[in-house]
Amino acid sequence: MDSGTEDVTALLGRWGDGDVRALDHLLPQVYADLRRIARCELGRHRQQVTLQPTALVNEVFVRLLGRDAAVHVEDRRHFYNLSAQVMRQLLVARARTAATSKRGGGWRRADIDAMPELAIDEDTRLPDLDEALTRLAALNPRMAEVVQLRSFGGFEVEEVAGLLAVDARTVYRDWAAARAWLRMALES
Repeated sequence: MDSGTEDVTALLGRWGDGDVRALDHLLPQVYADLRRIARCELGRHRQQVTLQPTALVNEVFVRLLGRDAAVHVEDRRHFYNLSAQVMRQLLVARARTAATSKRGGGWRRADIDAMPELAIDEDTRLPDLDEALTRLAALNPRMAEVVQLRSFGGFEVEEVAGLLAVDARTVYRDWAAARAWLRMALES
């Protein structure tokens, strides 16, 4: 991530306080990071081949900016986590739509390679993973945040550690525990 922590955090604060011009300065600083995240995420979900990274990032901004209530973003970490969460919601919604019988129902592409980092069966449906991740968030919010940032945000362990302000070893532990928990939750 190339964006400076203080600049992005300050711009987010100004934007949250209603300064529309702050958004004009913020977007160029975070756009490349969000596009990289979207490219990584779409690479993990081969069933989303019709969606381009730019379109996904633009949809994230439409969702964030199009809310009736002003979005209160505390800092850089919160912004990237919120963006990854919106990407996750968008991809889950697309997967649910694609799973309807009108769109081919249970048909799956043979070359699907879903979430190899999580070591979850490639037959796992994204809505099932989303539900399991929501249950994990209720039990351990930080572990769920690690999964969200790594799997849906495309961040490396060191980047996640920086965003969460924890040691990289903590992220590795949370990552391993979350993978095991999700694997068990999806198998049952």
